[in-house]
Amino acid sequence: MPEKPVADLSEAEALEELTRLADEMAGHDLRYYQDEAPTVTDAEYDALKRRNSEIEARFPHLIRDNSPSLKVGASRAAQFAPVEHGVPMLSLDNAFSDEDAVEFDARIRRFLRLDETPVAYTAEPKIDGLSASLRYEKGVLVQGATRGDGRVGEDVTANLRTLSEIPHRLKGSGWPDVIEIRGEVYLGHAEFAALNAAAAEAGEKIYVNPRNSASGSLRQIDPSITAKRPLRFFAYAWGLISGSFAETQWEALEKLRAWGFQVTPQARRVEGVEGLLEAYQAMQALRAGLGYDIDGVVYKVDRLDWQQRLGFVSRAPRWGIARKFPAEQARTVLEDITLQVGRTGAVTPVARVKPVMVGGVTVVNATLHNADEIARKDLRIGDTVIIQRAGDVIPQIVAPVLEERPADAVPFEFPTHCPCPLHTLLARETTAGGAETVVRRCTGEFACPFQRVEHLKHFVSRRAFDIEGLGDKQLQAFFDEGLVREPADIFRLARNDEVLTALKARDGYGETSIANLTASIDARRRIGLDRFIFGLGIRHIGETTAVTLARGYGDAASFLAAMDKVAARDEEAMAELDALDQVGEAVIEAAASYFAEDHNRRIVQELVGELDIQDAEKPKTDTAVAGKTVVFTGALEKLTRDEAKAQAEALGAKVSSSVSKKTDLVVAGPGAGSKLKTATELGIQVLTEDEWIALVAG
Repeated sequence: MPEKPVADLSEAEALEELTRLADEMAGHDLRYYQDEAPTVTDAEYDALKRRNSEIEARFPHLIRDNSPSLKVGASRAAQFAPVEHGVPMLSLDNAFSDEDAVEFDARIRRFLRLDETPVAYTAEPKIDGLSASLRYEKGVLVQGATRGDGRVGEDVTANLRTLSEIPHRLKGSGWPDVIEIRGEVYLGHAEFAALNAAAAEAGEKIYVNPRNSASGSLRQIDPSITAKRPLRFFAYAWGLISGSFAETQWEALEKLRAWGFQVTPQARRVEGVEGLLEAYQAMQALRAGLGYDIDGVVYKVDRLDWQQRLGFVSRAPRWGIARKFPAEQARTVLEDITLQVGRTGAVTPVARVKPVMVGGVTVVNATLHNADEIARKDLRIGDTVIIQRAGDVIPQIVAPVLEERPADAVPFEFPTHCPCPLHTLLARETTAGGAETVVRRCTGEFACPFQRVEHLKHFVSRRAFDIEGLGDKQLQAFFDEGLVREPADIFRLARNDEVLTALKARDGYGETSIANLTASIDARRRIGLDRFIFGLGIRHIGETTAVTLARGYGDAASFLAAMDKVAARDEEAMAELDALDQVGEAVIEAAASYFAEDHNRRIVQELVGELDIQDAEKPKTDTAVAGKTVVFTGALEKLTRDEAKAQAEALGAKVSSSVSKKTDLVVAGPGAGSKLKTATELGIQVLTEDEWIALVAG
């Protein structure tokens, strides 16, 4: 991407970009998964996700819980019953180049300590459709669901039964008593064109691409409508199983085919990185003639025992990756540049462009990131520009077409004041060392209505409190009328009969819509501690960090008491917070600053009074290390550091990055330094790697 190189970013700039990327992509996710109306191409979306991952790789301590790299799908729609997947339906990390594929192979080798041993992979076309899971019991289809947010999907059993390529009863033999078959529902190009032509003639909704058409067709309330759509299904994976049925991915695909499923005929088994690269080139050459959309190639380690050992990182498997095809580009005209103000006051310029079709989607807006980016590209209003949807989803301007620049076009002057009614001064941030960053912020803070509304949008968003029926327009209207100014007001609104009665009389509202809204609000009075923490919108505390904090403190009372001490700069409390894995200085400073503000403390206290905050999920208690805090230090020789940490967490232990008096075990390998010394001084039990392996094995 043509932004400032990641290698040149300061920590403050990296933090700001991670915040912006998460917020921007969340909106795209909602439009893509639930509305079936994306505003960016897959290539554009993937470019944003890739930049996010590159920043996280350079600044791993800044990884946010709402990072796009940790997210899977979208929450279910209200009209479908929930289905909890027996095994989460996770997404894959992306690769975009030969170098990325080479590094993927290298990571597999490093993790498994394979030296020169060749790794076999499967290479399968990445179908651009809607993921679905099919549960079979005793060989009979009993339930079908969409992916949803990866944990909970939508029950679309009746709709999936209408697809001719989904067997109601498995053929042959050898299938486990219980198995969840995963695959992709899709629509071919010819079928899509015919469907849209018929819709146009009937004056009905026109879909922008086959993927959205497939999604809309599958998620019909009336299965008879789905039955009329020529949907197809490719099987490629499985979730919950009552017993193993294959030793390799390739063998599993053969079994799926024998049981009556369609499996992508272009899938192949390859050896080593050379095989990965050859498979990509071959499928890219086949892409245009397939008759259905693919947007890349999926690489998976073939041996299933190696897949199990490799495990997962965040919400993606280590053993697989999606190699995406290049972004599509088009030309259009830059008609205006406007400013958007985020919940932290960061100001992001947005390009308003003449509508243009890119990758099957009409683009009208594109991100410009910051003032420096506009100046670096020398973008001017009136320019003809090259625009692309990175990863086929997020729109961005690549460059202006200088030979077509209007004679009267002038350099863009970035505004000095916030576009909010207060016209507050914009200030350019500086690092701790005094260097200027690319970030400009509105200095109005809580007085700035834009920031307050953005906080509310974050609070009700899917990954926070997930309150359906409170969209951007509704929140803005409620804010303008003084009905909702802070999170607790949302819950008060649901109990205010006088206001609710008045709302029923308005256009766009009614008895049913108000009942649905209040039910949605009341349903979120009971909330998990991690979602509560994330919903507060504290800078640098995303979904992953919120989960870490929730697990670290256990319950709301303990968390809030600890944050009060952190705000008071209590050294012991700050050290305890710092000891949590992947919590660094940025999170500590953000938490301290947030809870030191009387305004924030009042908001939190009033919100707590409206909620039933559930304790964090209890870790395992029946293992030798359950409940213990473990620190790994030095070089591990039989396990990689990631593997050891994943193993400890799976057994109910907490992994810390620093040694304190609350540490229970230190696993020290060769080269252990200050952490081993501290553990010895504090009298903490120290284990060798072999002793650790023996402890958790027995």
